[in-house]
Amino acid sequence: MRELNRRGIDARIITIGVGLDDGRDEFVDIPFLAIAHLADVGDLDDTVVFVSEAPYVATRRTAYQILHVPPPLRVSRRDAVVQATRDRILIATSAYAAQLWASFLDVDVATVHVVYPFAEPVFGSQPRTVPTPGRRRVLYAGRLSPEKGIYTFLSMLHTDLIDDDPSMFFTVTTAGADKPQGHIIESMLRQHPRVDLVAARSTPASMAALMADHDVVVMPSNGQYWHETFGIVSIEAQHAGARVVASDDGGLPETQCGALQLVEADNSEALALGIIDALSRDRVSAAERHAAAQCFTVGQSVDGLLGVLRADPTMTPFRVVQELERLVSLPSAVPPARRPSGTSGLVASPTRSRSATAPAVIDRAGE
Repeated sequence: MRELNRRGIDARIITIGVGLDDGRDEFVDIPFLAIAHLADVGDLDDTVVFVSEAPYVATRRTAYQILHVPPPLRVSRRDAVVQATRDRILIATSAYAAQLWASFLDVDVATVHVVYPFAEPVFGSQPRTVPTPGRRRVLYAGRLSPEKGIYTFLSMLHTDLIDDDPSMFFTVTTAGADKPQGHIIESMLRQHPRVDLVAARSTPASMAALMADHDVVVMPSNGQYWHETFGIVSIEAQHAGARVVASDDGGLPETQCGALQLVEADNSEALALGIIDALSRDRVSAAERHAAAQCFTVGQSVDGLLGVLRADPTMTPFRVVQELERLVSLPSAVPPARRPSGTSGLVASPTRSRSATAPAVIDRAGE
């Protein structure tokens, strides 16, 4: 929103059903509009970009849907999601996500646009902490939930590769501890002697400072049933000058800024080896960090979004399918019939009447 407004494009965040307690106090420089009901979106004269799993609602203008999470795990929810997105131009956050959603919604992948997320500029400018000799620092900054690979991380801590090396220090944030699963996981982490559990960061600047205080950031995302559609933490950490060890799954391979290492998903041994290898490498140089910070910038992301919004209006995937089905249901073209002996060329069959949808076809000899 800031970048759009900076470019002179009126943009605002619309929140539904939460009143003025919608987070606007944390973003005082961004316009907000609170509406009471989802149906009220249909009364807006805005070009609406949905970034939530909102049920279907008709809008005055063609609307867009950013698919920033994987499709629902349960097939039973597919019909509801198809209904919610059927008349929206689809935007995925990676090429992988575009393929994943196209398959789930049964649409052509070419109809799903890709607009990559970005890291806030502060991640590239945050000064790094001077390293302490003999102390190597590893950060898990994901949510405390199974799909983010926290159990793979915990298993990794108990491999002999890690357990026998006291030079490694591990930090985990409490992000997600407000949820039931996260609360349970938090209690386990508090008991682990190798883990320093710190408060979750709520601003880009505070997260950038935390990442700049670590040598390696890990993203052991679950590859069994949850597939990261992109992996914003990966690019933020690389902009902050840390190396990243992440699962070779989902959209994570697309987050390469020069300091990303991929390991097999759901494999604690592979994660341990990846961390050891990353720590054995030289620190990311100033030049490498500067190059990383040129990838996935807010300007590039907004350019991509505006490219989609400003493109010639296209049919939504749902309408494309409808048109194809309509064409398939049309009567077949009228087959030509031979002229009687002594005449040349072909004539339309006299047994079929002409119509606007099934025109007669005349094919003259030599044409």
